[in-house]
Order: sequence, then C-alpha cells, then structure tokens
Amino acid sequence: MHEPTAHTPVVVIGAGQAGLSVAYFLRRLGLDPGNEFVVLDRGPAAGGAWQHRWRSLRIGTAHRIVDLPGMEELGISFDTADRQAPAKEVVADYYARYEQHFGLQVVRPADVSVVENNGAELLTTFADEDGEELTVGSEIIVNATGTWGAPFVPWYPGRDDFAGRQLHTQDFVAAEEFAGRRVVVVGGGTSAMGFMLELEPFAAELTWVSRRPIDWVDDTHDGNLEGRVEAVAKQDEAARAGLALPSIVSGTGIPRARRVQQGIDRGLLVAHPMFTAIERDGVRWAPGVREDGVEFLPADAILWATGFRPELRHLAPLRLREQAGGVVVAQGTSWRDPRVFFAGYGPQASTIGANRAGRFVARQVVASLSRINAARRA
Repeated sequence: MHEPTAHTPVVVIGAGQAGLSVAYFLRRLGLDPGNEFVVLDRGPAAGGAWQHRWRSLRIGTAHRIVDLPGMEELGISFDTADRQAPAKEVVADYYARYEQHFGLQVVRPADVSVVENNGAELLTTFADEDGEELTVGSEIIVNATGTWGAPFVPWYPGRDDFAGRQLHTQDFVAAEEFAGRRVVVVGGGTSAMGFMLELEPFAAELTWVSRRPIDWVDDTHDGNLEGRVEAVAKQDEAARAGLALPSIVSGTGIPRARRVQQGIDRGLLVAHPMFTAIERDGVRWAPGVREDGVEFLPADAILWATGFRPELRHLAPLRLREQAGGVVVAQGTSWRDPRVFFAGYGPQASTIGANRAGRFVARQVVASLSRINAARRA
C-alpha cells in the first residue's frame, strides 16, 4: 500500500474531453481547482489523445470535434476552426487555452499507475516528470482515461511470425512511410477507411480487410442521428451489464461523404473478408472466402485499425471488473464502488456524450461529497 503524500476530496484521472468537462462543471459547482479537486493527466501537454494523432489528420477529415462546455467564453470553436489545419495542433491549442482560462490547474505529466483502497480513502499513485512516485488520497475518483492507451490487436495464427511491419492506429505517423510498400489495412471503421484514402498515393499495393461487412450510410447533416442513438443505447446496455463494450461504428455505420463515395467508385474502398492466417511474407485466406479466388496476398506491412479498449488497468486493485470482461457502470457510477465515477466510458464515449456526462458526473460527485461530509459531522 502506498502512503499518501497529499489529500484532496476529488481526483480526476485524465484531461481529455471527458476529464476537462467534469473539471469545468466541478468548478462551476463551487469546488476549487487544485485544492478541492485535482486533474491528473499523463500527456506531456494539453490535448488529450489528440496530441498523439498523426499530423496529416485534419480538422475537416476527423470525426466531428465537439466544443468543450463554456468554450464560447474564449471566442473559439472547432466548428469555425481551419478545416485544413492538423487536428492535433488545433485541439492541443484550444484545450491549453481552455485549461488556462478556467484555471483548472491540470497536473502533468502525471502517469497514474494504480488506484487502491485505504479504508474510507482511495489512494491514487502516479509518476511525475522526474519519475518520482507520488500518492494522493481522496474520497472520490473520476476516471476519464478514455481508450488511447489500450490499443486492441486481435490474434491470428502466424501474427508473431510476420517478417514485415505491423502497427496499430496508435503508431501511425505518416503515409509517406509506406511509399512503394504492399499494405494490408485491417478494420471495419472510419479509421481504416481514412487510412486507405491517405495511403493510396504512396502504397504500391493497398488492400482493405474487415471482420464484418462495411455498413455504408448516406452522409446526412445530422450524422446519422438514429444510428448514433442506437449505438449509444447498446453501449449503455453493455455498461450496465458489465459486458465488454461494443464498437460505436457497429451501430452508426460509415457515412458516404463525397470523398468516400469517390473512393468507392474508383474501387479503392472495397473491403475484403478477413484473412484466416498471417504468414511470414503475407496473409492467407481459406479457399473460397474471397469472391475473386485469391488465397494468398504478399504484404510488407499490416496496419491494424482495430480500435481500442477502455484503459482501466490502474483500477485493477479495486476489483471493479465483472467476469464478462466489463465494468458495471450506470449513470456514470461504478456499482461495485460508488466512490468511483466514470466519464467518457460506454455511452459517454462519443464527444457529445462526454460533455453531457461531465455535467451529470460533476453533480453526482458534489452530492456524494455532501453526503460524506454530513456523515462525518453526524
């Protein structure tokens, strides 16, 4: 058990959209940043996971980035940002200005390694920029760590024997690195589709494979609201049951924007069935799986655009996970430990959901603190 070196009533872990949203509403509800609550962030700078994304990802081609609550006070909005600007730079700039404007006093880099029980107190241990371990005690934890730190790569026979390059979305830097290479892109979501478009001018050969058929939807102004509502409902159902969370895109589909439809028309954005195995110099399908009869495809690189899982390893000592693989979360609160709140988890994972959850979670946190303080006085 780590000994606490400081104490604050509330610790928020993560300063991406969900964490900053919670912090904003905690401040509005009267808690003092840096004293009555502290935000710990692993990143070297503001921007959440966006600061780690590849430079060629532009504001105009990324998923819609929703403004943080109260951002209008700064006179900035992602809706009016330069659509050709790198998303990572714009988000980092806006988030940094947001943190400063509202005085959120985010502590970074603060790499949280573990959260432990200590009677009525929760202990959060993190490493600072010098690698020194510090432990802060609190009554409440708000986990807003998102998924970027937990990339998912499915196992296939021969995966570890592949002689070429394998990388995940998290590792992608620039399409130019694949000039003249034969690349297989794996995944059924918007990231895989985006990689296909980015790699097209550079790769010698480019093949897209997916474990499920691609669900194309018409590109509408509301961003497929009906599908989005259904996807969020499925996330909520899984979170309440403690199941592993389903993919958001499995419920929303991929919009056929103009550049996407053009890619479909020229034969680029055609996903083949998933290969059966990986060999040293390529990938292999079982006979008859591909309509064109191809059974083996030479490859120099495999790009796994296969998504992420919630980053919850640091919460392992609290034993929140269910046998089904997930955490039971309802209305942002862990059912196994009501001192632990989740922001940006399950149905809150979308950018719109993260903002709404920020307000809701902050209110619950303040109410819980009031109950705790009343019990102490009694």
